[in-house]
Amino acid sequence: MSIALGCIADDFTGASDLAAILARSGHKVGLRIGVPPANEDSPPSPFEVIALKCRTEPVDDAVTATKKAANWLMARGAGQLYWKYCSTFDSTPDGNIGPVSEALMARLGADQTIYCPAFPENGRSIYMGNLYVGDVPLDESPMRDHPLTPMRDANLMRLLAPQVAGKVGHIAWPDIAKGGAYIAGRLRALADSGVAHVVPDAISQADLAAISEAVQDFKLITGGSALALDLPRLLAAKGSVAATDADIISPATTDGNIVLSGSCSAMTRAQVADYSADAAAYRLDPLTLADGPDALDQARQWLAEQDPSAPKIIYATAEPADVAAAQEKLGRDKAGQVVEDALATLARDAFGHGVRRFVVAGGETSGAVTQALATDRLGVGREIAPGVPWCFAERDGQTFAITLKSGNFGTEDFFTRALKMLG
Repeated sequence: MSIALGCIADDFTGASDLAAILARSGHKVGLRIGVPPANEDSPPSPFEVIALKCRTEPVDDAVTATKKAANWLMARGAGQLYWKYCSTFDSTPDGNIGPVSEALMARLGADQTIYCPAFPENGRSIYMGNLYVGDVPLDESPMRDHPLTPMRDANLMRLLAPQVAGKVGHIAWPDIAKGGAYIAGRLRALADSGVAHVVPDAISQADLAAISEAVQDFKLITGGSALALDLPRLLAAKGSVAATDADIISPATTDGNIVLSGSCSAMTRAQVADYSADAAAYRLDPLTLADGPDALDQARQWLAEQDPSAPKIIYATAEPADVAAAQEKLGRDKAGQVVEDALATLARDAFGHGVRRFVVAGGETSGAVTQALATDRLGVGREIAPGVPWCFAERDGQTFAITLKSGNFGTEDFFTRALKMLG
């Protein structure tokens, strides 16, 4: 079996998000944690997603990592790639979305691609080239104060243009509403005028379906996860994958559980407050963690004293002012790294204490925790919320469940609902 669609995600929550959307089709989806070894010989799934941790890495490092992932996927038959980034277009000022896209275009020999982070189910839409979160522009949403990728402009063309060498264009919603064939014609016209990077408007899932139809033969598609929803159907119609109506089956796990949260998004702050009202809670402070090992030792001791099966949460989630104060004293990178390192250690400890159900909030935290649990491949289970599935893996011969939640996803009771879903 060869890969019909090879996917590369810039963080771990985004990878599980995309895998969940693709798995709705009933097809088997492989979720790889990092680029597998070149000699990895397990049969690939028709849809393979490689989770990287490159959203805020230096541009050259991000390009190198994604090209390595592309090479692995293409060596196993993938002639079409999907570059997945956040539905809020998180990016450093110099990239990494644009530079990675151009590197993948060059690798595939593609002369045009699209950029469509819209996710209507989660309130992300694009209108006149501007990205909206709910009913407010991106730069007026809580993403304005994101600790790693503050988004100070809602216009995707202005955000993208400094990141790429090629020309940037736009397809407005009135043209999107005319359907896939018309969109394909607009794309060809833009290509004829030298436009390599196109931002299409999208305010509904029907818009995304029409866009998918128009770009189904593109060598490279880029966007959020929702754009991929119709691709399995389109690939099956062309015979690239077999039709299927298989159901998603989740393996059983024991009930030891923990919530680990490093995200400081507005929604995660609300989720932490909701869950902490009825669960044992321990807050990590990056400033005390940076002072020496005592703060982490105290957290580890607290965890060791908890009942594995009782509700509990360890979090570094904080208000924007507190995050800014920690970053000012420690620097942005160190402030994040001490939290990631601590939560990774606590995840390993939790497994040792009998925890087999991990709810993890935040992209960087998800990467650190997943790597700490030493797993390189996840099975994709049912979604808890749109784009947030339970995933399953093995460690030391035992199955554990893990969900990797993007900071802004889910409702306020997400943590409770996630754990109830496993029974």
